[in-house]
Amino acid sequence: MKQLITITLLCLTFAHAQEYKVADLKVQGNKKLKTSFVKKISNIKAGVVLDSSVIEADIKLLKRLPSIAHAYYQVFPAGDNSYNVFYNIEENFTIIPSANVYTTNDDEFAYRLGLYEFNLFGQNMTFGGFYQKDIYSSYALNFRAPYLFSRQLGLAINYQDLTTQEPVFFDNTTADYKYNNNSTEVLALFQLNFNNRFEIGVNYFTEDYEYKFGAISPDIPQELRVHKLLYKLIYEYNTLDYDFQYVEGFRSILNFQYVTSRNETQLPDFLIGWNDFQYFKRFGSKGNWANRLRLGVATNNDTPFAPFSVDNNLNIRGVGNTIDRGTAAIVLNTEYRQTLYEKGWFSLQGNAFVDAGSWRNPGGDFGDFSESQNIRVYPGIGLRFIHKRIFNAIFRIDYGIGITDNSTQGLVFGIGQYF
Repeated sequence: MKQLITITLLCLTFAHAQEYKVADLKVQGNKKLKTSFVKKISNIKAGVVLDSSVIEADIKLLKRLPSIAHAYYQVFPAGDNSYNVFYNIEENFTIIPSANVYTTNDDEFAYRLGLYEFNLFGQNMTFGGFYQKDIYSSYALNFRAPYLFSRQLGLAINYQDLTTQEPVFFDNTTADYKYNNNSTEVLALFQLNFNNRFEIGVNYFTEDYEYKFGAISPDIPQELRVHKLLYKLIYEYNTLDYDFQYVEGFRSILNFQYVTSRNETQLPDFLIGWNDFQYFKRFGSKGNWANRLRLGVATNNDTPFAPFSVDNNLNIRGVGNTIDRGTAAIVLNTEYRQTLYEKGWFSLQGNAFVDAGSWRNPGGDFGDFSESQNIRVYPGIGLRFIHKRIFNAIFRIDYGIGITDNSTQGLVFGIGQYF
C-alpha cells in the first residue's frame, strides 16, 4: 500500500506539481510527542506545492529524532486539486536509563549510570544527567533543545563535575593524578538545512591535578589548578537514514576547539580539532556494515597532559582505561552487525569488529604514527540486545583482544551502539 501511495505521489509531483497543493498536514500515532512540534519542524504545510522530495526529507528528519521509532506518510485527495498529507508516527519510549561498565585484565572497574528524558514536554528536548564512579565520584546535568526557537535554532546547556584518576606519562615513566574538571557550557544550535548543522559556544572550566603516586619530576607539578575558557565549533554533515536498528548513509562531524588558560607556563593555550567520518551500508535484510574514522590533531606541546587518550570507552575496545596520551590521533573502528533473531519489539544482533589506532607523542612528529609502540589493533566480537520501541535501548557487550605489542584484552559494556 505504501509503495502504491509513493508511486502515485511521485507521478502527481513530477507530472502536475504546479497544479496540486497540500490541503493540510495531519499527524497520526503520536501520543506524547506534540502534533504542533511535528508541524513546526516539517516543511510540508497547508498551501504549499505537493512535492514528494520534501515529504521524504521530512520523514528522514522525523526518523532521526530520539522520540520517534519509525515514521511513514500517506497522501489522500481532499478535492479541488489538493491533497491531505498524513505523517504516521510510531513513538519511542524516551525516559531512558544509561549505563557503561568497563573492565580490563588489570582488574580495573568503573561505571557510569544515568537517566535521560529525550522528549521533554513533547518537544523533543533532552534533559538528564549521570553519576559516575571511577575510583572517585562524578556527576553531570545536560539540557538540549535543538528546535527550541524554530526549526533551525536551538540551545544546549551542560554542567559537569568530573573526577577521575588519570595516568600522566613523561620521561618513559608514569604518575597517577586525581583529576577534576568542573565545567559549564552553553551552545547555540543551528540547522542550516536537512543535511548541515552547526553548534557554536563557550565552555568555562577549572582543571585540578593532584599527585597521588608514581614517578615524579621537578619539571612536572604535583599540584596544579587552572581556570580555562574553551571556544567550540561543531559542524555536521549528515545523510544517514534509519530503519529501526539499521543505518545507511554517511556522516561527518568536525569538532574544533580553542582552549585558553591563565597559567600559560604549565598549561599553555592550544588548539584542538578532530573529524569523525562515519559510513554505514546495509547488506541484505539483516546485515549492517558500520565504520568510523577519526582524524585528530592538537597543538604539539611537550606536556604530560596531552588531550588525546587511548581508552576503552572512546576508541579501542579492550585496551584499558586511559593507557596513553598523544597530541594527534588516527583511529579506525569497523564492524559488521548481523541480526541473529528478531521478533516484535526485540532484536538480537551480533557483531565482529576491528578497532585500530595510533597516536603522536607529545612534542613528537607525525612519524610517531608508524612506531610500533604507538599502534594498537584490537579485533573482537560482541552482542547487542535491542528494544526497538525504546530510544537507544541497546545493551552492548564487546570483548576485544589486542594483537600488537604489549596488548591487553577486556570486556566493554554499555548502552547504545559503540558508534
